[in-house]
Amino acid sequence: MEFNVLIIVSMLVSLVLTLLFGVVYIEFLKKRMYTQYILSDAPETHAQKAGTPTTGGVFIVLPVIAASIAALTMNQTLTPEALIVLMTFMFFMLAGLTDDIGKIRHKANKAGLTPRNKLFLQIAISILPSVYMTLSGQTYLNIGQFSFDLWYFYPIFVIIYMTGVSNAVNLTDGLDGLASSIISIAMLACTVICVISGHIDLAIISAATLGSAIGFLYFNRHPAKVFMGDTGSLALGGLLGTLAVMGKFELWVLLIGIIFCIETLSVIIQVASFKLTGKRVFKMSPIHHHFELSGWSENKIVLVFSLVSLIFCTIAAVLFGILW
Repeated sequence: MEFNVLIIVSMLVSLVLTLLFGVVYIEFLKKRMYTQYILSDAPETHAQKAGTPTTGGVFIVLPVIAASIAALTMNQTLTPEALIVLMTFMFFMLAGLTDDIGKIRHKANKAGLTPRNKLFLQIAISILPSVYMTLSGQTYLNIGQFSFDLWYFYPIFVIIYMTGVSNAVNLTDGLDGLASSIISIAMLACTVICVISGHIDLAIISAATLGSAIGFLYFNRHPAKVFMGDTGSLALGGLLGTLAVMGKFELWVLLIGIIFCIETLSVIIQVASFKLTGKRVFKMSPIHHHFELSGWSENKIVLVFSLVSLIFCTIAAVLFGILW
């Protein structure tokens, strides 16, 4: 295990850049009327969120890339793996931005990319890391000293895996400060795991993302001054998936991203139940809306979900360290 001071530097630089860039970018969004349109079937309390600037993910992603490249260059660890992570991060942001711009132009939440086109872009972006890891012979999954090789099935696994993680974070981004809080905790765990496993290049990137997520949370906490939109949620989900693939801790995301998994599972259960029985298990899915309609405040939901995430991320980091 090796710790590098540039991990802290990348986090702090990204945090400061996000806070500075955020002020300017939010004013730009307000002037251009790049604002959120709310789904008609969303909880009634969400009506007041209409008109809030969106595409805030731009000032999450760009500071991370800038801080990461600076720190990686100073540390002389601008590796192919790090470059692929940052490239994938940028591509996912552009895919999300395309979706958000479509919604803004047509003034409707469902007017962005079609589900098929969004899925196509996510799959296309995921090909880069899947091919790289396959060609480098890292087609195995492991938990501590136990590992099993997926061989030629690994590229398919990576594509499904990264697409799933990206969509899971996207589903979680439904309340003020929820996705940004959970991803902050997840990135802290990723940083610790990458340090333990010796992936300092990836630790620098995850630490930079932690700093940026915290900076974004300053603007995104309830009542939110800006939303990250698909621009941010698809990118952050894609980044989490890519970091796990490159750092070889894919299966640990089940613990690190426990909230993302629960949110996704709630949607699957809701849809399956309605199609099979005509009845809904939850008042609304994803599950954060169920709690919202049950009378929980947004702040309470974010706090409880964050505590659950913190507990499971701590378990993941400790177990990883023990098994490593």
